[in-house]
Amino acid sequence: MTDIWVISDTHFNHSNILNFKKDDNTPVRPDFKDVHHMNEVMINNWNRVVKPGDKVYHLGDVFFGSKDEFKKLWPRLNGKKRLIVGNHDDIKFLSSGGFFQKILMWRIFKEFGLVLTHVPVHPTQISRGSVCNVHGHIHYRNSPGMLYKNVCVEKINYTPVNIDSLRV
Repeated sequence: MTDIWVISDTHFNHSNILNFKKDDNTPVRPDFKDVHHMNEVMINNWNRVVKPGDKVYHLGDVFFGSKDEFKKLWPRLNGKKRLIVGNHDDIKFLSSGGFFQKILMWRIFKEFGLVLTHVPVHPTQISRGSVCNVHGHIHYRNSPGMLYKNVCVEKINYTPVNIDSLRV
């Protein structure tokens, strides 16, 4: 059986994200000694849950830095990958390399009652009680309301989450 997984804001190869601080001045990603360690933990976590035939929706901000390093890293990840474009994504590069089966601005799953986006959408874009906005972009911060779910890696233990667990 094919599963569907969701993850956002991996920022693979983004060494400077390890220097970013939360509002309380603690590190945003405190569990890593360096960017290589961060990448390896996320790859291992991803492959622990995602099978090769599964679909993975990455909700944007995939990587930073060297495109050559990304080209080596990306094929190591299981699954048939689809991108919901984030504000830091190089769409031209990511669409030309065969990295994703599909590249979208958003994805609506009526059967799950979900709309997948990179940034949280305005509340008027969510049908009351019937649709939940699964998003990234805000990293460790809490979603803006009850009809939102933040799947940034900092909120999901750097591991893709199954879409069934996000149903409303």
